[in-house]
Amino acid sequence: MHFDDVVIASLASVHAPHRVGTRDLEAQLDLPKLGLLPGTLEALSGIHARRFFDEGTHPSDAATAAARRALEGFDPARVGLLINTSVCRDFVEPSTACLVHGNLGLSAACSSFDLSNACLGFLDGMTLAARLLEKGDVDFALIVDGESSRFVVDKTIERLGAKDASPQTLRENLATLTLGSGAAAAVLTRRELAPEGHRFVGIVRRTASEFNHLCRGQNDWMRTDATGLLHAGVELGEKTWAVAAEELAWTPEGLDHAVMHQVSKVHTEAIAKALHIPLERVPVIYPEHGNVGPASVPMTLAQAVDDGRVRRGDRVGLFGIGSGLNCAMAEVVW
Repeated sequence: MHFDDVVIASLASVHAPHRVGTRDLEAQLDLPKLGLLPGTLEALSGIHARRFFDEGTHPSDAATAAARRALEGFDPARVGLLINTSVCRDFVEPSTACLVHGNLGLSAACSSFDLSNACLGFLDGMTLAARLLEKGDVDFALIVDGESSRFVVDKTIERLGAKDASPQTLRENLATLTLGSGAAAAVLTRRELAPEGHRFVGIVRRTASEFNHLCRGQNDWMRTDATGLLHAGVELGEKTWAVAAEELAWTPEGLDHAVMHQVSKVHTEAIAKALHIPLERVPVIYPEHGNVGPASVPMTLAQAVDDGRVRRGDRVGLFGIGSGLNCAMAEVVW
């Protein structure tokens, strides 16, 4: 799917304020009972720490903070669409997007809704907004995501401390301990409305729903077959790359940066190796932020831009693989 006239006019992220080291999580566990040596979690994941928001911070609060940053310099009254893409939600209903809409005081003419697709939500939100922008249905679209993992991590630590917890319990819950918190937001529009914006070239996707059992979660737990998810995800990534090579003319040498959904060191390096992308072209935030779900890709891109790593005119690939399994690969010319 190609877009002719869509740009990212603004991108912003918010880092949660409380750093919690992986060793701090280990200290709350009975490591021998779970079959672990000290330092194992950090060694396996490459995650030194993750961030948490203050207790009582809702996903809508985090998303609102990121949105306010992204909207600096824009007239909020011109936003015609707000899409929230977070896995974490304040309530089953109303939508988290509705809460963010109210916090921002957006126009009554601005539609808002949640779009959920595991860790691909933000890319899917961008895609839907781009299609509406090209049709002229809206002039400005705001995509937001706020993830707050404190509750699910605390509940997982509690579960691992139960009398019947075992090494198998740890294996099923290990991925939950990689989760972090954060938020991101982007303003998309047409090129004539933001001539200095960054072109959203297009996106391709593939699905392997036969693997929908590999990672399933609720608000207080997530059970994952980490090994199975890794192998199936890499295979799906290779298939999606083949489509991107054909439709977006991608080559490993042609992309200046590959901004991937940040799960862990193992997952990031496995995908890069399978797609023959040099690791020096893969910016990472997982060592200090862990897996921040759908916010991971925009947060990583925002950090790379702030660091001066991504420069004007660079071809940036945005990669995501989410529970389901679904995979999306998008290109932005910065």
